[in-house]
Amino acid sequence: MFPHERYGNRIPSEREHRVIELVAQGLKNRDVAQAIGTTEHVVKNYLRVIYDKLGLWNRVELALWYESRRPSAQLHPVMPEGSAQWISPATY
Repeated sequence: MFPHERYGNRIPSEREHRVIELVAQGLKNRDVAQAIGTTEHVVKNYLRVIYDKLGLWNRVELALWYESRRPSAQLHPVMPEGSAQWISPATY
């Protein structure tokens, strides 16, 4: 199976995307529910729909899916001036 075939092609709604974001941050269903102003049962339903839409099986896959789609500027920390320099993979 090719990576581009792994995930479903349906797009999550804004509310679903907020649930994804909170789950990817490591929040439990109860905490997600509190953050979006609903019940834990509703969050579980959201997750079922999200997993189906994206072709995922669990929270770990969901967090990885979310992280793989974040802008690269958020993934790589910026080195402060005067600190050690990053070694580019191309220089190995």
